[in-house]
Amino acid sequence: MIPLMGDPRFIHRSRTSTRRQFDHRYRFEHWYLDNQVYSLTARVRDRLPAFAGEQSKATFWQQFDRYTTQCGFTPWVTSLLDNHWHSLGYLRQGSQLLRMMRLIHGSVAKLVNDLLEDVPTSVGMPPGRIAPPFWRDSGHQNYFDGCLRDLKQGRLTYRYVLTQCRRHGICHDPHDYPHTRVNVEMDRALRRAEQLQAFLHGVGYKRYGTRAADHAD
Repeated sequence: MIPLMGDPRFIHRSRTSTRRQFDHRYRFEHWYLDNQVYSLTARVRDRLPAFAGEQSKATFWQQFDRYTTQCGFTPWVTSLLDNHWHSLGYLRQGSQLLRMMRLIHGSVAKLVNDLLEDVPTSVGMPPGRIAPPFWRDSGHQNYFDGCLRDLKQGRLTYRYVLTQCRRHGICHDPHDYPHTRVNVEMDRALRRAEQLQAFLHGVGYKRYGTRAADHAD
């Protein structure tokens, strides 16, 4: 655990090494902190389009909705693309983050792989099952999490997740893309986060080493 500057709370973190840097870069680590606004993103290994089919997308949403509810994560906005997803939302208990991601990713990998075995191979689709690890980005992580620092970062991240369909050339208006889901409108979400003091003030950005977006796009 490490204390926040000027804050009595402690951050539980996943990395086991005591060295903060490796090869002149900050080590990747997951942080588990209560009452936080989290940005989450994950990508299928080798950028394979595991979610190109509507059944695969429906499977993702079913498991995502089930386990975010079970683990106390309130999604504000979430976008699912053919090979990755982004979500921004509020997590009440930081200790639930790892459990939630394991449940979502484990169940989605199994169920989507079952679907891929049963459907004929088509252009742009993976050839059958995706070998483990199903989830893996260019940094060899199965997901990236970031605790947001302030309102400005909240607005920027919200808009980034909302406009994924535009960034990937699917459609211009996020409202026309059914796999971008808005659960809480931006202004309302940010006001509530301010009331809850759910931003991670007092910690610099360098702890990530790279932006969250770099791990998926």
